[in-house]
Amino acid sequence: MPQSQAKNPSLIAAIDLGSNSFHMVVAKAQNGEIRILERLGDKVQLAAGIDEERQLNEESMQRGLDCLKRFAQLINGMPLGAVRIVGTNALREARNRNEFIERAEDILGHTVEVISGREEARLIYLGVSHTLADTPGKRLVADIGGGSTEFIIGQRFEPLLRESLQMGCVSFTQRYFRDGKITPARYAQAYTAARLEIMSIEHALHRLSWDEAIGSSGTIRAIGLALKAGGHGNGEVNAEGLAWLKRKLFKMGEVEKIDFEGIKPDRRAIFPAGLAILEAIFDALELKRMDHCDGALREGVLYDLLGRHHHEDVRERTLGSLMDRYHVDLEQAARVERKALLAFDQVAKSWELKDGIWRELLGWAAKVHEVGLDIAHYHYHKHGAYLIEHSDLAGFSREDQQMLALLVRGHRRNIPKDKFAEFGKDGTKLIRLCVLLRFAILFYHIRGNQEASQVKLRAEGDHLDVIFPEGWLEKNPLTQADFEQEAQWLTRVGIVLTVS
Repeated sequence: MPQSQAKNPSLIAAIDLGSNSFHMVVAKAQNGEIRILERLGDKVQLAAGIDEERQLNEESMQRGLDCLKRFAQLINGMPLGAVRIVGTNALREARNRNEFIERAEDILGHTVEVISGREEARLIYLGVSHTLADTPGKRLVADIGGGSTEFIIGQRFEPLLRESLQMGCVSFTQRYFRDGKITPARYAQAYTAARLEIMSIEHALHRLSWDEAIGSSGTIRAIGLALKAGGHGNGEVNAEGLAWLKRKLFKMGEVEKIDFEGIKPDRRAIFPAGLAILEAIFDALELKRMDHCDGALREGVLYDLLGRHHHEDVRERTLGSLMDRYHVDLEQAARVERKALLAFDQVAKSWELKDGIWRELLGWAAKVHEVGLDIAHYHYHKHGAYLIEHSDLAGFSREDQQMLALLVRGHRRNIPKDKFAEFGKDGTKLIRLCVLLRFAILFYHIRGNQEASQVKLRAEGDHLDVIFPEGWLEKNPLTQADFEQEAQWLTRVGIVLTVS
């Protein structure tokens, strides 16, 4: 279930369920700044447990769950909204991810969000930009994960371009170095595969240009340490050093023989794949040097949480941009949002909607329910749902985006009950939100400020009573007819609407 925001908690935590490692940071938020109190991490290699049918096997799931049991001790008792847990490429790819997510949420007591590659890139850049000194130039940030690699070009705290490619040190290890043998031919295959992936974004990256290149992953840190141990720099990565490392790997021939100072035993197996990807990045983007930054996804999640608590929610900016792009009637959106939230507050307790993100979700749906009108009036609710589900909405998890799209899809005419059922136990709550959204829209069917501030709603189970001031419906026959028809629509999803 989506979770609500805590009111300015002093302790906040972020958990990154990565394809290679799981990481957790706990921090104290004070005066708009974050002070890290605790860091935990474990090599889980979730991506290694995904088979050809994209099923996550029980062994890899259990490794992840065992790690989360340790994490759970540190966040036990922290309020909802003070903890954010994000899943990345491995959970994006696994078809049976919901099985793992349900078990993880039972252990942690908090919602797990699976985020898109571009949302992951945004959060990585947020972590990097808040960790490094604030400079006026543009930065290229690359983060080689276990299953994907993110590229961001940004200036100060704003990402200008965000991309995510399907190449990672765990997935490439499974594909090219599964038995631990390192040969020039296998390395060349991995390198070529990475070059082919990068080709799709090369032009866009070069067009924007950058002043410095930053690497934010453990892979880049490990390669920098290996180069430093070999006398090739002070922890940064350079093109000459990569060529030297490659020659050393070929001489070693097996991952078990990798003995670079600073490289932990559990990173040896994925080291050749990470090096091949990084060399491909250097060659494709004509880099000479890349510096490492400790800040990454989990720090970005912390700063994103901090922004939400201080009314600087990127999700609000995202929806504002969407409304502007599709020429939404702002006055109508505000009217519908206001009425929907008033209705919500009257029935939230009886309909069990007080805990969670439900109020925010209803407000967002009210804001954007008309985005599809810019495409065509016919089936505009379906056009709007498609735009919301398939747009790049910064700040939203995949599930939040899908729920928002479904509310927009269901705000008029037939409610797709089967689609709501796909959300399991949250499906009933989503239908109830949809009913409240439809109520607000019907009330303002005649786009104006109708005077009926004393409308009361009373809900119990599947019954909703809407009580208008005496004589108001007789004076507004169109609204009366709308609600009579609405009662028929709602019977299809098991809601009994009574209007008086």
